[in-house]
Amino acid sequence: MMNMEFIRKLPIPQEIKKEFPISEEVRLMKAEKDKEIADIFTGKSDKFLLVIGPCSADREDAVMDYITRLARVQEKVKDKIFIIPRIYTNKPRTTGQGYKGMIHQPDPTKAEDMLEGIIAIRKLHTRAITETGLVCADEMLYPENHRYLSDLLSYVAIGARSVEDQQHRLTASGLSIPVGMKNPTGGDYSVMLNSIIAAQSQHTFLYRGWEVRSQGNPLAHAILRGYVDKRGVSHPNYHYEDLELLFNMYSEKGLENMAVIVDTNHCNSGKKYLEQIRICNEVLHSCRHSEDIRGFVKGFMIESYIEDGAQKVGGGVYGKSITDPCLGWEKSEQLIYQIADQL
Repeated sequence: MMNMEFIRKLPIPQEIKKEFPISEEVRLMKAEKDKEIADIFTGKSDKFLLVIGPCSADREDAVMDYITRLARVQEKVKDKIFIIPRIYTNKPRTTGQGYKGMIHQPDPTKAEDMLEGIIAIRKLHTRAITETGLVCADEMLYPENHRYLSDLLSYVAIGARSVEDQQHRLTASGLSIPVGMKNPTGGDYSVMLNSIIAAQSQHTFLYRGWEVRSQGNPLAHAILRGYVDKRGVSHPNYHYEDLELLFNMYSEKGLENMAVIVDTNHCNSGKKYLEQIRICNEVLHSCRHSEDIRGFVKGFMIESYIEDGAQKVGGGVYGKSITDPCLGWEKSEQLIYQIADQL
């Protein structure tokens, strides 16, 4: 006997997409933006990627306010930087406790409702691209849920706790957008590189009750986010020597489109969100001192929101993270211009 309660059968992605469709204009715009992003990973474009936004998308009004601000900045730096807003609606939790994202709780102060959550995240992602013209990123916490947003997302991240999971790797191999594979919480580069090999390869596997065959995803790449040692102490892995080591290990594997995104928060900053500014500047300094690193580092992942820091669920501060601390808007805007000036 299974020790779980079956609450209700949820609509399949096709049904949700039919009920909440995107326009032909949005579809064409996304296709054009996806090509621009792919060109960055294949080396056809030398633009720098910024995957930037709140640690978790907790409320639609504040997230849309934030992304609208990003859209204005994007226009000013479009010759050098391509901005992909983070709309992270699925949140992994170290112990399984706490706010798991909008897909679980459209309102963080109310009970879980995953049907309402699926609808809420689709509406939010649709609003973002329709109203701002920016294509967005989300984390793939649940591989089977990706298809609820597959026509809207332009970037997907596989988290440090999921990167060793077979289903995440195989699902990534069937996507046509860039998928960032984070180093695991223990920091082992070989685990991350094995995930990229799996994601770039063809597979036959079980997905949503179907036998499917993937073609492999040549845009799968690495994300460095720091790591935790056996004593629970955080360590960074964004320094010159770390990037050089990963470049050499990557080269030996013969993988397509060698690329790394540096996550400036999490263990790289020790969750000291203000350190993200210094970390960006240090990585850019490394890029100036090595052609290999400059071509290898495709961008940053930055946790940023309207207000500095974090608060508890129900804290009441508009635009302030309810998960990890984030860099506030004024500092974030200034940092984007600083990055552009160094490219």
